[in-house]
Amino acid sequence: MPETLLIITAAAILLVTMAFLVIRLGMLSSMVRDLLGQQARMMEDKHRDMLKDLHEGLANQGDRLSEALVKTSEQLRGTVEARLDQISGHVTERLDEGFKKTNETFTSVMTRLATIDEAQKKIDSLTTNMVSLQELLGDKRSRGAFGEVQLEALVRNILPVAAYTMQYTLSNGSRVDCVLRLPPPTGMVAVDSKFPLENFHRMFDRDADEASRTAAQRQFKADVKKHVDDIAGKYILPPETCDGAVMFVPAEAVFAEIHAYHSDVVDYAMQKQVWIVSPTTLMAVLNTARAVLKDMETREQVHIIKHELSRLGKDFVRFDERMKKLADHIRQANQDVEEVHISSRKISQRFARIDAVDVDAPELESSRALKSGED
Repeated sequence: MPETLLIITAAAILLVTMAFLVIRLGMLSSMVRDLLGQQARMMEDKHRDMLKDLHEGLANQGDRLSEALVKTSEQLRGTVEARLDQISGHVTERLDEGFKKTNETFTSVMTRLATIDEAQKKIDSLTTNMVSLQELLGDKRSRGAFGEVQLEALVRNILPVAAYTMQYTLSNGSRVDCVLRLPPPTGMVAVDSKFPLENFHRMFDRDADEASRTAAQRQFKADVKKHVDDIAGKYILPPETCDGAVMFVPAEAVFAEIHAYHSDVVDYAMQKQVWIVSPTTLMAVLNTARAVLKDMETREQVHIIKHELSRLGKDFVRFDERMKKLADHIRQANQDVEEVHISSRKISQRFARIDAVDVDAPELESSRALKSGED
C-alpha cells in the first residue's frame, strides 16, 4: 500500500513536472517567435534602409555618370566636328586638285584624240596609194632604210641623246648605222641593221619545189653569215669600239627562223663576237644599257654627295672648335661679371655702413657732459 502511494505520488509529480515543462516550452517558443519576428522586422528595416541608400547612391552615381557622359560626348562631338571640318577641308582641296588634274587630263586627251583623228585621216588617205610591204621591201635600199628607221626609233625612244649616235663614221672609214656609248669597260658598241629577206621568202614559197626551197635555205644561211662577217670586219675595232657588235634584224619572223632552225649560224655569229637581235630583244638590250647608264649617273652623284658630306664634316669640325672657343669666352665673361658683381656688392655694403653712421651723436654727448659739469 505505501509503495503504491509512492508510485502514484511520483507519477503525479512527474505529470506536474511535465505539464510545467510543456507550459514553459510553450512560453519559450512564444518568446522565440516574438524574438524572431522582431529580428526579422529589424533585418527587414535594415535591408530596406540599405536598399534605399544603395538606390540613392546608384541614382547619384548615375547622375554623375550621365553628366560625365554628356561632357565627354560634347568634347567628343567638338573634336569630331573639328576633325571632320579639317578632313572636309582636305577632301575639298584634294577634290579641287583632282578636278583640276582631271580637266587637264581630259583636255590633253581631247588634244591627243584630235591629233589621232588627223593622223587617222592621213593614214586613210595614204591607204589608197600604199603598196604592199612585199613590194616596198623588195629593194635592198628600201629594206636598209626601213631597218635604219626602225633602229633609230627604238634607240631614240629608250636611250638619252648623249648615249648614242646615228650614222657614225669609225676610224677605218666605215659608217655604222648606230653606236651606243656605254660606260667602261664596255665602251662604244656598234649596231648595224641587216635584212636578209629574198631567200627567206623563197624558203617558204609554196609554188617552188623542195630543191628550190632547200637551195634558198642554204643561201639564206650564207647571207646571214656574210652579214656577220661584214659587221665583224668593219665595226669591231678595239679599243675604239668594244670587242663585239650587234646585228639588228628588223623582222621578228626572220630572227625567230635563225634562232629556231639555224643554230649553227647563231654559233658562228657568237664566235665572231656578233650578237643577232630583233626589235624585241634590242629593246631588252637598250633597257639594260639605260639601266647601266642610270647606275653610272647614280654612282657619280653618290661620289659628289660623299665629297660634299666630307666637306660638310670638315666645316662641322671647324664649327665645333669655334663653338668651344666661344664657350670659353662666354665662360670667362661670366666669371668676370661675377667678380664685378662681388666688387659692386662690397662697395654697396660699405656705402650702407657709411650711411648708417650717426654724425650728430658726438655733439650731443659733449653738450650733455658740459651740463653735468656746471651742475
